[in-house]
Amino acid sequence: MTLSADELARYARHIVLPEIGGTGQMRLRAGHVVVIGAGGIGSPAIQYLAAAGIGRLTLIDDDHVEPSNLQRQTIFTTADAGRAKVEAAADAVARLTPHVTVATRALRLDHDNVAALLEGADVVLDGCDNFDTRLAVADAALTQRIPLVSAAVGRFEGQLGVFRGWEPGRPCYRCFVGDAPARDGLTCAEEGVLGPVTGVLGSLAALEVIRQIAPFGDDSAGRLVLLDFLSLRFRTLALPKDPGCSACGSG
Repeated sequence: MTLSADELARYARHIVLPEIGGTGQMRLRAGHVVVIGAGGIGSPAIQYLAAAGIGRLTLIDDDHVEPSNLQRQTIFTTADAGRAKVEAAADAVARLTPHVTVATRALRLDHDNVAALLEGADVVLDGCDNFDTRLAVADAALTQRIPLVSAAVGRFEGQLGVFRGWEPGRPCYRCFVGDAPARDGLTCAEEGVLGPVTGVLGSLAALEVIRQIAPFGDDSAGRLVLLDFLSLRFRTLALPKDPGCSACGSG
């Protein structure tokens, strides 16, 4: 498999990077990423993953575009109001590049269908707004040994983590959150969120997906990045593996 003349020109700024190069770009082209949620986090992430040359994207979201989404979900336009988010996002990818295949799943992900929906993925990016869905995705990704990039936002804050809990010394998502049942929390509609906050988190999530497929720099698995945009402070925490974790622990 080789890169076409158009791909060589399109991804030239990647290829010239020693940490990526032609080999890394070929890995991206062969990659399959499942994106959970085409909203605030998914919107910029989908655009950057497509632009980066990820060969195959599977987009999962059962929601439709609403006018209130347009303040932060920049993959959509006013004309998309009322459309299924995954379909509108797929059209945006098609306008951006001919080199990415997009599969759309306009449905609600749950514990019953999650394993089949993630099958064959190289990386899962979870940007959903539902904690029960996050647990279902995390458990399935762990079982199938798929790296999980998990991002969340609220108001002026965000967090980002990469989880490969089947590896020795690496935590899974449940090492981080425990076995708590679905949590009641305020939604973006109730508490608000500044638009660019989702853009930053979505872009960082896309970067970490790329790192999992074409490794560069330091391995980010097992670290949690906390972003506070009111004070413009970023913190990185090391997450220990929980030996008593019900999902990946030895106890």
